[in-house]
Amino acid sequence: MAAPRTKQQTLAWLRTISGELATATLKQLDETLPWYGDMPPGRRSAVGLVAQAGISSFISWYDDPTSTPWIAADVFGAAPRELLRSVSLQQTLQLIRVVVEVVEERVGSSDESLREAILLYSREIAFAAADVYARAAEQRGLWDARLEALVVDSILTGEYDNELPSRIAALGWNGHGEVCVLVGTAPPVLDVDQLRRTARHLEADLLIGVQGSRLVLVIGRASPHAESDDPPIPFLDIATRLEPGFGPGHLVLGPEVPSLVEAARSARAALAGFSVARSWRNAPRPVLADDLLPERALAGDPLARSTLVARIYRPLHSHSPELLVTLWSYLDNGRSLEATARELFVHPNTVRYRLKRVSDLIGWDATGPREALILQTALILGSIAEPEPGRKKS
Repeated sequence: MAAPRTKQQTLAWLRTISGELATATLKQLDETLPWYGDMPPGRRSAVGLVAQAGISSFISWYDDPTSTPWIAADVFGAAPRELLRSVSLQQTLQLIRVVVEVVEERVGSSDESLREAILLYSREIAFAAADVYARAAEQRGLWDARLEALVVDSILTGEYDNELPSRIAALGWNGHGEVCVLVGTAPPVLDVDQLRRTARHLEADLLIGVQGSRLVLVIGRASPHAESDDPPIPFLDIATRLEPGFGPGHLVLGPEVPSLVEAARSARAALAGFSVARSWRNAPRPVLADDLLPERALAGDPLARSTLVARIYRPLHSHSPELLVTLWSYLDNGRSLEATARELFVHPNTVRYRLKRVSDLIGWDATGPREALILQTALILGSIAEPEPGRKKS
């Protein structure tokens, strides 16, 4: 029986057959891993370099096991950076298994201590691979967070550039169609994952940004499936489900806009509403920015003023001066049907009928105290905007 080889003899033998092991490994990869055969030649070559580096690294490690911390650099340093994006961790572990099987089959049977070394090395290289991918994922996560903050900031400021669509695409934005912006107070500990999970369950997507003490969510709702007749979930319902992810205080939902590139309009309304929400003592949580139009207008928000005039005063003025006069009188008389009827010399039922027509036309009901405030603010602003009699508009 031949005497056992010394470690130095084993090392010399391993270096002699390293080329043979690399060739056998590449052949085994081609035969057992379908994804390897489907790769472009350049990436196949890079994967082959990783496999060969793994064999060379094993020999170096067998010579000096204290070199374990350098395994990742030795093996994966041979691969181009884009390989991490094209080869998954699962595929990398499959690659390591093939390399270990080939080496074990060829050299493991010759020496029990060498076989144990192969098993120990395979464990170390698997942990090293996981560490490489974890670091890459961490860097990707940090980059995505910075990019997402940049996109949200662009939406809030309305300062768009030609790169915004590509930045949004890079974030994997799945929402398409209508968008709303939700603004509230940031919690002490922000659970971004929980917010995203909740949104996914509601068939929505989120862009998340923290602006000082404010938490801003850009909500995109996916279009309903073609085979489904169910209506899309209203944005207010989505905001209500996301409400636990915010800190204490008011929560304001901007108006719905057709697309993400128009989200700045929703953001302006939501931010303006958030700044004045405390002035509505019984404001719900969340509250629509359009339900805060009077407070926003009093605070000098030009968008709120133009919205009130365009959506309330002008439709009534152009549709029926009679309805406009009735609404004025009803609000000036403390929402009293009888007092309004006496002033207009009509029956109270006539006043009631006209108020119903007002509600059908503009969507606000003057008989409710909150909506009466909105309507009265709109009438005041509309009358101010009207040119004085005998004076032409400039």
